Amino acid sequence: MSQLVDRTIAALRAEHDVLAGLVRTLTDDQLAITSGASEWTVAQALSHLGSGAEIGRAPIARAAGETVAAEDNPTIWARWDGSTPRAQAEGFLEHNGRWLELVEALTPEQRSSLTVDLGFLPEPVPLATALGMRLSEVANHSWDVRVAFDPDAGVAAGSAEVLVDLLTGPLGFMLGFLAKPAELANPVSLAFPGAALVIDDAVTVVEDLEAPTATFDGPAEAFIRLVSGRLKAPYDKGVTIEGSVTLDDLRRVFPGF
Repeated sequence: MSQLVDRTIAALRAEHDVLAGLVRTLTDDQLAITSGASEWTVAQALSHLGSGAEIGRAPIARAAGETVAAEDNPTIWARWDGSTPRAQAEGFLEHNGRWLELVEALTPEQRSSLTVDLGFLPEPVPLATALGMRLSEVANHSWDVRVAFDPDAGVAAGSAEVLVDLLTGPLGFMLGFLAKPAELANPVSLAFPGAALVIDDAVTVVEDLEAPTATFDGPAEAFIRLVSGRLKAPYDKGVTIEGSVTLDDLRRVFPGF
């Protein structure tokens, strides 16, 4: 598990470095355009990531033994929502950087043993789960920002690889929130790069299947965008499904966030 933690932190660092490099070049007009999340501007997508970093840093810091006196979440959200687009972008750079500095400084023992009380789940979760949830947010919303300027952008390949591994393990429970299996009339088992998806009464990602009923022909990053509701036209070029289910069927199962 500690190796998965290390890989997740490395993927989060790579995501930050790429996105920060872009954000530092954006004009005020560019911050105001619509992101890949159609209800948000680029600045609002960055604000979501920045406020998430500010909120999410505190429980990890507490788990590591740091005394943290944090504002309540509604106060933090209101402050970010009331900021200018430029301040939202700069705030993302600051707070996501601070979040990364914290997790990168965790010792090998902490990386393998910490549990984190996120405040909205029934019990504390292993560090790998907390970091994996953050990677899912960052990878998808980073795509929201980048695709606004590059229609051929994908989720970072390194992040997609780690997220597939996380979905077969500590992040598997998230599929219960993301997926609507009742949208399909019959069970489906779908092979995709690196693993397979099983849809029946529930939805699970498994490492392998002997006889899948369908095959996802596309990169792992496109599968991650499918699960998060981002594999939509015009961003689905080159992706096809062969077998017992269609891409439109799967889009109904994964409406997105």
